[in-house]
Order: sequence, then C-alpha cells, then structure tokens
Amino acid sequence: MAEITTTPATGAQWDDVQSALTGGGDGRSCQCAWPLLTNAQWEATSTPERERMLHDEIDAGPAPGLVAYLDGEAAGWVRVGPRPPQRRLAHSRIVKTGSEEPLDDVSVWAITCFSIRGEHRGKGVMRALLDAAVEFARDSGARVLEAYPIDTDAQEQTRSNDLYVGKLSTFTSAGFEVVARPTPTRAVVALAFGPAA
Repeated sequence: MAEITTTPATGAQWDDVQSALTGGGDGRSCQCAWPLLTNAQWEATSTPERERMLHDEIDAGPAPGLVAYLDGEAAGWVRVGPRPPQRRLAHSRIVKTGSEEPLDDVSVWAITCFSIRGEHRGKGVMRALLDAAVEFARDSGARVLEAYPIDTDAQEQTRSNDLYVGKLSTFTSAGFEVVARPTPTRAVVALAFGPAA
C-alpha cells in the first residue's frame, strides 16, 4: 500500500509545491493565487507574477498550505489558513450567504484549494491533505475551519478542474458539518475547534 505523508510548505519545499501544482488542471497558471486576489487583481496578474507571489508568501511564512507526498513523490497541495487574507472569500456570494462567521474574524480559517497531480488522483491524497489541514489549523489556534466544496452527487458530471474546492463527501466523512447550501452544487461546511487560542 502506498504511503502518503504531508508537511507544511516552506521554502525548502518550493520545488515540491510546484510539482504538486503543475501536474494537471489549472494549478500551473493559478499558482494558488485565486483565493488571495479580487477579480480585478487576478486579471491584472500574469502566471509568472502569481508564481512569485506564492514563492514570496511561502518564504515569508507561516506556511500557507501543505504538500502531500505519495511514496516520497510530491503528489498534492492544499491551501489552508486564516480566512481574512484570502480576500476573494469576502466577495464570494457562496461565502457571504452561506457562512455563519464574521468575514473579518482571523480565528476562522478556510480551506480554499486542492491540487492533486493527475497520476495520483483517486489514491486518497485529497483526504490525507484534508486530515493534515484540520490538524494544522487546530494546532495553529483556529476556532473554526470552513470550506466550500462541490457536491458531486448533485450533478451528472463534474469536471476535474472544478474539484479544486474539494468534494463535499470527503469533508462530511471527515466530520465537517454542512452549514449552508448556497447553490444546488456548492456547500459551506465547518468544523469547530472551540475558543481561539
């Protein structure tokens, strides 16, 4: 059986982060900048600029995400961190109509992006990243961890690129509670840890 391990992304993992992001889907062009930028900012940036942004973010710390390894090979990435710096969320109809938490509360963390290399999909990498993200958020003092996954059971076909937000069934099986269904295919889910540290 394949061994899946995870680690917070630091400068030492930069090449592995890039490997995880560039294994298929939109990760190569997005560079996980989508959650951080408004639409206007997104349109004004190029892929090399987004790559530099992520590099600088990782170098500055704290880790904005985690890298997963399958038998020692970089296999996936998840962005997890306090919700306010992920500026797009404050403008998202799904978040604004579905979340029960104040948008400026730094004790509310969010999982906003998964990127799994094509050859490693269907092997449990997303679930391993989710479990590690939960532990990372809890250990970092988060009071609540939110996510905004897609319900693949609510539509006939789901494009693989749409799975960057995660699958609803993966979150519910990990103990997340559905707090809202802003659209027929998208949910707001939350896991409460208690008072912020």
